[in-house]
Amino acid sequence: MKVFVAGGTGRVAQYVIRDLLAKGDMVAAGCRHPEKLEHQEGLVPMQMDLHADVRDLAALIRGCDAVYFLAGSRGKDLLQTDAFGAVKLMQAAQQAGISRFVMLSSMFALQPEKWKQEPGIDTIIDYDIAKFFADHWLSHNTKLDWTIVQAGLLQETPGTGKIELDPAHEGGISIEDIAAVLADVLTMKNTYGKIIMAKNGDTPIKEALAAV
Repeated sequence: MKVFVAGGTGRVAQYVIRDLLAKGDMVAAGCRHPEKLEHQEGLVPMQMDLHADVRDLAALIRGCDAVYFLAGSRGKDLLQTDAFGAVKLMQAAQQAGISRFVMLSSMFALQPEKWKQEPGIDTIIDYDIAKFFADHWLSHNTKLDWTIVQAGLLQETPGTGKIELDPAHEGGISIEDIAAVLADVLTMKNTYGKIIMAKNGDTPIKEALAAV
């Protein structure tokens, strides 16, 4: 497959790109600074600005088979990047005739009643507000074959290859493991139209996803 990854220089995206390339996919990585991406066979760095019009974004991604939204402003541009940038990329995918759309989000982003109850979430409420609107738009206002992966608090620790899905409470997850989840759901039709919440756990990733 030819896959477009928005936010190609991000922490999660770098692992997702690695995993997709290992599966034999071609990756077009959209980012503000494509020169920062290391040369890899099958990887095409592309200049991307999420402030651009939908028409321009559609032209950028046209010809791809699937789109990932992994971009994030880390709190610096939540409305234009994390919220509206995501929505515009969804609209662009529809204009370009691309049906598969996978988006990284935050655990309990669609459950604001939990934001002040769960330890750790209270520090990223503005981010969760942005993801609330992006997640809602994708799941209610598009006809895309979407999957939303809502991650627990990201940890820069080695992956274990094991996760817990749909946990009752917030928890951390290795960046490497959430990237593996994102890469694996791409071709899994049982994940279409599903919101997948994941944190560190005891179930192998492929086994957990097969049961979604």
